[in-house]
Amino acid sequence: MEVINFADTPSIVNRYMMELRDVTIQHDPLRFRTNLDRIGQIMAYEISKRLEYKDTEIQTPLGKCVCREPADKVVLATILRAGLPFHHGFLNYFDRAENAFVSAYRKYREKGDTFDVLVEYLASPRLDGKTLILVDPMLATGSSMELAYKALLGKGTPAKIHVASVIASAQSVDYVKAHFPDDTTLWCGDIDAEVNAHSYIVPGLGDAGDLAYGIKD
Repeated sequence: MEVINFADTPSIVNRYMMELRDVTIQHDPLRFRTNLDRIGQIMAYEISKRLEYKDTEIQTPLGKCVCREPADKVVLATILRAGLPFHHGFLNYFDRAENAFVSAYRKYREKGDTFDVLVEYLASPRLDGKTLILVDPMLATGSSMELAYKALLGKGTPAKIHVASVIASAQSVDYVKAHFPDDTTLWCGDIDAEVNAHSYIVPGLGDAGDLAYGIKD
């Protein structure tokens, strides 16, 4: 599996990542959502370089012109709710993509910090032969991403898979490598070393869903 870490190469993504992490900035929810959107757009552009293209002849006001357009049929899949602004950034670039949404959440057990990840909702087109781009801003353990992927396989088998995350843990990178097809490409804004007892990435940025949309009860 190829893993692409945007933190390895200096770019404007580094600035957006800094603002997402900075506790003095991240409490502005509009700015937080905008930065997730921006990183989604940049990742979408980079992923677009991996697609197959075809030549298409078009008519301009002055003559004919051969242009390139993607030949791949793209499906953007997102884990609710934190993934929505990140998804929107991808959709700004892949504006003709089909879309899929998976509701996955942590159900904590009565004692301790252990939990099960449950999938309650799935809306997806058929995936057979298409390029699946599965996005979620926080990839802590990898288990939610795996369950979302398995749920989506009920809609068919994609030809190509890209997994995109704003921040991943080293543990989750290993988990995705072990549970996704070998030809999957994993895109990360940054990779942090630690996951704490509550399964949050450290230093991470906190709860992306709460920062984007408010604290849940």
